[in-house]
Amino acid sequence: MLSVGERRYDLGTVGHVFVVGAGKAGASMARAVEEILGDRITSGLVVVKYGYVAELGRIELREAGHPIPDQTGERAAEALLAIARGAGEHDLVIVLLSGGGSALLPLPVGAVTLEEKQAATSMLLRSGATINEMNAIRKHISRIKGGRLAEAAAPAPVVTLILSDVIRDRLDVIASGPTVADESTFGECLTIISRYGLGEELPASVLAHLSKGAAGTVAETPKPGSSIFEGANNIVVGNNRDALGAAKLEAESLGYRAHILSSTVEGETRDVARDHVAIVNRIRKSGTPVSSPCCLISGGETTVTVRGRGMGGRNQEFALAAAIELDGVGGVVVLSAGTDGTDGPTEAAGAIADGRTVRRAREQGIDAARALEENDSHTFFSALGDLVVTGPTNTNVMDIHLLLVQEEG
Repeated sequence: MLSVGERRYDLGTVGHVFVVGAGKAGASMARAVEEILGDRITSGLVVVKYGYVAELGRIELREAGHPIPDQTGERAAEALLAIARGAGEHDLVIVLLSGGGSALLPLPVGAVTLEEKQAATSMLLRSGATINEMNAIRKHISRIKGGRLAEAAAPAPVVTLILSDVIRDRLDVIASGPTVADESTFGECLTIISRYGLGEELPASVLAHLSKGAAGTVAETPKPGSSIFEGANNIVVGNNRDALGAAKLEAESLGYRAHILSSTVEGETRDVARDHVAIVNRIRKSGTPVSSPCCLISGGETTVTVRGRGMGGRNQEFALAAAIELDGVGGVVVLSAGTDGTDGPTEAAGAIADGRTVRRAREQGIDAARALEENDSHTFFSALGDLVVTGPTNTNVMDIHLLLVQEEG
């Protein structure tokens, strides 16, 4: 018997077990499933970001492009969808999803080419749109997202194990919800495009497809209440709260008073960083919400509206904005990093800063305020040697921000 959440599956009556999935944690998740089910697995295919690999026995692993999808990902998505379609009523399909799955399963509708989807994804990433907004559009130009993977596998029961990389663990958003009902609509997609002024920039085929959908001439994604989800079982097996809880325990073991601020931090990155420094100032003045020496911990996914021509990511920008606010302040160290080991289009997971960061940069002729204006946090911290570079972590539960606060002086 296989127990998943509150459901049990009698493997003695299951014809075949197929394992499919996508995401930055796909390799480690697939390895764990192989350890549990072994030779009961008939076959499988999991798509991961280049470099995010592990040694597997029965499940095929394919690497593909992220955050901009590529042809390797498109071919892998075709093969993955074929496995799901081949499942029968008495088979079991296990789906492994984690952050990055949206980009790693690029299977655009027939009217849209991969290159056009790449262009749309790039525009959305630079627009300041939230992950929810980006995924709404990606679901509506895809043949596999927004519940369509479950649709392909039906009537086979589908068990989806999910490592959440989105705020509040919204199942329809993680990897663009390939196995859950989609509540977003074509009409909402057009509203998002208008909100960020992308109407004239998006490829004509993307805009035409979304417009046809809004007019009712293209079928919507599967919605709540559809019979295709009767056999679907979606379980979150890990999230940002788990990471923050582990960080809290570690900080306490090191002698800090640890305090978790939130696991749902969102908003413009530099504003969020300034808010965190404001809490440090409150600790210094009144000892609230915790007295020093303390470790403030938060997590989530902020947004960078790119206006400059520099290179960076939201975690490096968080550290840079915090460094400017902390200029000359002693006894505070800030770390902001992505748990997946990747921050934006860089090799770094994030960066570390303190009250000396801006001065050290100034001594090298680097203007911190100018770097922030140009969204050039990567160049800034690279020059100082203060990037956090972990390499692939084979997990992804959003970002984590740590602020160590001791008595000044």
